[in-house]
Parts: sequence; structure tokens; C-alpha cells
Amino acid sequence: MSPTGRATALRNRVREVRLKRGLTQEALGEAVGLTRQSVIAIEKGRFTPSVYTALKLADALGATVEELFWIRDKEE
Repeated sequence: MSPTGRATALRNRVREVRLKRGLTQEALGEAVGLTRQSVIAIEKGRFTPSVYTALKLADALGATVEELFWIRDKEE
């Protein structure tokens, strides 16, 4: 729950940015120390990465964490 009491969901555009950079899931995983399956889970929103992993993903993709991840209220 968010501080306002409303449920929130973490959204991401890791897949979109990865494809723009011409990287495979395997290549991105190797760059940040993840398995291909972990990259898939993050892209599909089934797994929330740690701050450390989010920072490594952003660095590997030449993006900021804010460009890759955001919180969206379910009511939107």
C-alpha cells in the first residue's frame, strides 16, 4: 500500500529499452549478473528487483532508474 492507503503497482519499461538498445534478455542478464529467466520475470512485472539490481539494469541500459521503473496507482 502507498502512504495514502491506496494500492500501487510497480511498472517498468525494461523490455522496451532493452529492445531499443538491441540487447537480448540473455545479454542483459549477463551484463547485470542475472539469469535470462530473472530478466523475463522483471520485464513481465512478476518480480520486483532490489534497488541494487535496478541501478545495475539502468546502468547497463544507459537509462535512469526513473526511466525504467515507476509506481502507478491501481485507481488510475
